[in-house]
Amino acid sequence: MEKPPVRTKWYLRPLTYLLSAPDTWIHGTKITKTGTEGLKPPYLLLCNHNAFMDFKVATRAIFPQRANYIVAIDGFIGREKLLRDVGCICKRKFTDDVQLIRQLLRVVQNGDVAVVYPEARYSLCGTTAVLPESLGKLCRLLKVPVVTLICHGHHVNSPFWNLHDRGVRPTEAELSLLFTPEQLKETPVPEINRRIEEAFEYDDYAWQKERGIRIRYKKRAEGLHKVLYQCPHCGTEFQMRSEGTRLYCAACGKGWQMTELSELQAEDGNTEFTHIPDWYEWERKNVRREVEAGIYSSGVLPVHVDSLPNAKRFLRLGNGTLVHDMNGFTVEGKTDAGEDFRMHKTVPSLYSCHIEYEYLGKYGDCIDLNTLEDTWYIYPEGGGFSVTKMALATEELYQHHKNGPRH
Repeated sequence: MEKPPVRTKWYLRPLTYLLSAPDTWIHGTKITKTGTEGLKPPYLLLCNHNAFMDFKVATRAIFPQRANYIVAIDGFIGREKLLRDVGCICKRKFTDDVQLIRQLLRVVQNGDVAVVYPEARYSLCGTTAVLPESLGKLCRLLKVPVVTLICHGHHVNSPFWNLHDRGVRPTEAELSLLFTPEQLKETPVPEINRRIEEAFEYDDYAWQKERGIRIRYKKRAEGLHKVLYQCPHCGTEFQMRSEGTRLYCAACGKGWQMTELSELQAEDGNTEFTHIPDWYEWERKNVRREVEAGIYSSGVLPVHVDSLPNAKRFLRLGNGTLVHDMNGFTVEGKTDAGEDFRMHKTVPSLYSCHIEYEYLGKYGDCIDLNTLEDTWYIYPEGGGFSVTKMALATEELYQHHKNGPRH
């Protein structure tokens, strides 16, 4: 983690472009640039995050400029040397990492582009994920131009809950200068954060509908129940299911069809939500009510835990239990050798968390919790839980702790 960032090898720079360009051509990606004419490194590039294609568009947008990218440690598994050689910097998600600040300072001192994905995870439903409050301070500290790259179409093309490429085209991206160094000096940190949040407002489903882009993939709804885990008809949690173009509740039987424009239509009766992000935000409000009433709890969930101390491979830590409640996350158990393990992440220590659906297609849903020395992938077993609800609750618990009730 302390290795200094590697400036991309000269012979790899055209290779990264050649590897990135085909997908952007296939999807007809249109990149609009505003205020960046003549802009040269060093600068900070803040990108939204919906799919792996984000990296390819970023590479094309700034080519031939040299860049370093922040990448989570699990992305380094089995390919650390290659990723370092093309300029990647290793990070553990949602940790206060002073070392990362040093790395980014080194990047701009080298005269390169520092590429950061501040949402720190793929968006769950194609809308903005929560941004860290420290972003404005980072911008002021680096003292270089701040540029944003906001991509549209990547979520609806390959959503986090079902990564199949749906052939969406044309996709779009906007590369915009947000602050010059002089403007950063004159702008208070809260205002910097507000302007970044404003720049990061996006909705992939609204974008798709506005452009009339139809998705004819026959399994386009499969996996959507991972995000939409609560039935708006009967209120039951964790009983949603999906197959083909259909989303339905196993408790009450109500079903919805996902149209080619990614809207939802009830098969019978009232359509509670046609817009997928509206359903997701309704779930958030329900979680918020539990938090504000002081009753939120996942209960005690049996789990198995894998550890990722370095980028070589996961190691089975052992079996145990997970509780997520008003006090934060508590994971404890025993290794196969009978040794105790425990991690407690308090509410104020996590403004958000990283989750995975069916990790690598075979391991199931999980929550990923980090210290500066280790990453634990925690897999609840059985039913009666949703990692999406835990992610929402993490954000709502943090906001409740910080600001009190939000109505």
